[in-house]
Amino acid sequence: MRFLTRSLVAVFLAAVALGLLAYAGGMVRDTLAERAAQEDRPRVARERVFTARVVAIQPGEVAPVLSAFGEVASRRTLELRAPSTGRIIEIADGFEDGATVTPGQVLIRLDPADALAARDLVHIDIARAESELEDAERALDLSRLDRAEAQAQADLRRRAFERRQSLTERGVATEATVEEAELAYASARAAVIARRQAEAQAEARFAQARTALDRQRISLAEAERRVAETEIAATFGGVLSDTAAVAGGHVTTNQQLARVIDPDALEVAFRLSTAQYLRLLDPQGALISAPVEVALELGGLEITSPGRLTRASPSVGEGQSGRLLYAAITVPRGFRPGDFVIVRTTEPALRDVARVPAAAVEAAGGVLVLADDDRLEAATVEIVRRQGDTVLIRVPADLVGREIVAARNPMLGEGIRVRPQREEAAVVAPADPELVDLDPVRRAELIARIEGNTRMPAEMRTRILAQLSQDRVPARLLERLAQAAARQGG
Repeated sequence: MRFLTRSLVAVFLAAVALGLLAYAGGMVRDTLAERAAQEDRPRVARERVFTARVVAIQPGEVAPVLSAFGEVASRRTLELRAPSTGRIIEIADGFEDGATVTPGQVLIRLDPADALAARDLVHIDIARAESELEDAERALDLSRLDRAEAQAQADLRRRAFERRQSLTERGVATEATVEEAELAYASARAAVIARRQAEAQAEARFAQARTALDRQRISLAEAERRVAETEIAATFGGVLSDTAAVAGGHVTTNQQLARVIDPDALEVAFRLSTAQYLRLLDPQGALISAPVEVALELGGLEITSPGRLTRASPSVGEGQSGRLLYAAITVPRGFRPGDFVIVRTTEPALRDVARVPAAAVEAAGGVLVLADDDRLEAATVEIVRRQGDTVLIRVPADLVGREIVAARNPMLGEGIRVRPQREEAAVVAPADPELVDLDPVRRAELIARIEGNTRMPAEMRTRILAQLSQDRVPARLLERLAQAAARQGG
C-alpha cells in the first residue's frame, strides 16, 4: 500500500513539472513573437524637451556694488615716547596691551631729579639777571643825571662866552678874556659828549641785562616743561598697544614706550582700479560720499558695519596701480586695526537696467528668450556691469517683461523646446546694510547661545556679542546665526 502511494505522488509531481515546462515554453514563444512584430513596425521620432530655469527681465533702478579687500586702521593714534633720557620710577596700574586709558591719565613717571636740579639752577640765574638789570637801571639813571648836569654847565659856559664877546665889542673886555671863555665853552661841550657816551653805554648795559633776563625766563619755561615731561600721560582716551616699559628701566630720548589707539575712530583703506574709481566721482571730479559696508568674515559668520567714503590718496605708490580710498567706519565696535575686511561700496544708481544671473548672459551679450510655445529664441542685450554671480544688463524695449534662461548649457539653443521652471525675478539689493530691531527676549537668547558655544574662538565670540549689544543688529548676522543653529539641530 505504501509503495502504491509513493508511486502515485511521483507520477503527480512529474505531471506538474511537465505542465510548468510547457507553460514556460509558451511564454517564451509569445515574447519572441511580440518582439518580432514590434521590429516590423515603423519607428516615430519624438521631440526631446529639456527643463530650464527662467527669470523675468524687469528693468528698474539698480545701485551697483563694488567689492574690494581692505585693511582697518586707526584715525587717532598716540605714540608715547620718552622726551629725554632717564629712569622709570613709576608705571600706572594696568599698563598692558589692551588696557583702557582715560584722557589725561598719567601712565609713566620718569625720575625728575635732574630736571628739578636744572630748574633750580635757572631760578638762581634769573635772580642774578634781575640784580644785574636793577644795577644797570640805576647806572643808566645816574648817567642821565650826569649828562644833564654837563649839558647845564655847557649852557652856562656858552652864555659866559657870548657875554664876553658882547663886552669886547663895546671895548670893555679884552681879547684874552674872550679866548679864555671860548676855551671853557669848548671844554664844557667835550664834557657833554663824554657824558652822552657814558649814557649810551649805560643804555646798552641795561638792554643787555634785560635781554639776559628774558633768556633766563625762557630757560625757566624750558626747565618747567622738562619737569612736566617726566610725567607721560594720554591726551585722549583709548586702548594701549605695543607696551614696552618696565619700572626701573632706563629709557633713551625718543624711545617708544607704548601706543594709544582710539577704538571709536577707525577707518578702512582699500584699493580700486582706475575705472572703478571714476565711477565714484561727481561731475566736478570730486569723490562722492558714497555709503559702504565693511564686513569681517569669522568662520562662516560675518560682522558688518556701515560707513562712508571720506577721501582718496593724493598719489599712486611706486609699483602700485589704481587708487587708494579711505572710508570711515560708522559703527567700529568689533573691529580692530589690522583686520583684513571686505569693503562693499555702493555706486550711484543706474536707471533702466535689470539684474540677472551671470550664467544667463554670454560674453558677447547673447541670451535665450522663452517664446509663447516654450521654445527658445536668441537675443542680444547690452552688458552694463558684471558683479560676481550677477550681471546688470540694459535690454531692448521688445524684451522688457519677457523670460530668459537663467543658466545656459550646451544642450540649450535657439529653437529648443523647454519645460520652464519659473522663479522670482532678481530684485535690487539695498544700498545700505540692512539693520533690524531685535526683540529683547530674542537678543538675550542669542547672547546666551553665543556665550555657551565653547567651540567658537574667543575673538569671534567677543565681536559677535559686540554686534548683538547694539541697538540695531545687521539682518545678515541674524540669518547666519539661524543657519548655524539649523545645521546644529540637523
